[in-house]
Amino acid sequence: MNPKEMTGLQLLQAMCVGKIPPASISETIPMQPYEVTHGTVRFTVKADQRHLNPLGGVHGGFAATVLDSVTGCAVHSMLEAGVGYGTIDLNIKMCRPIPQNKELQAVGNVINISKNLGISEGKITDEDGKIYAHATATCMIIRP
Repeated sequence: MNPKEMTGLQLLQAMCVGKIPPASISETIPMQPYEVTHGTVRFTVKADQRHLNPLGGVHGGFAATVLDSVTGCAVHSMLEAGVGYGTIDLNIKMCRPIPQNKELQAVGNVINISKNLGISEGKITDEDGKIYAHATATCMIIRP
């Protein structure tokens, strides 16, 4: 199973079922994809004591990293084999503090995709649908 020969959707779906390992960033920021369809990804995420700012709250970088991941993966799910992407911009709104040691969901959806750009949005919510952070992102599509 060669990731460079897989479409983005195939690669992310293989990651969901453990056929290929998750990205190493998930060791630092606990996040795991559990559902991927064409243009949409869903992750579980959980902040812990490693993600705190000096005042003891979850650092904003936790939400930023998660949202960068789900917005980028949503774009990736629509790309052909051998095509890459990179985030050009990421705009985040923190709606409320991310809780520590609580499993949350992060969802990314593609808004628009063209030959050179993918635009997506993401959000972090709890099981009741309460929103903690929202983002929009633009990704450059990198073709060989």
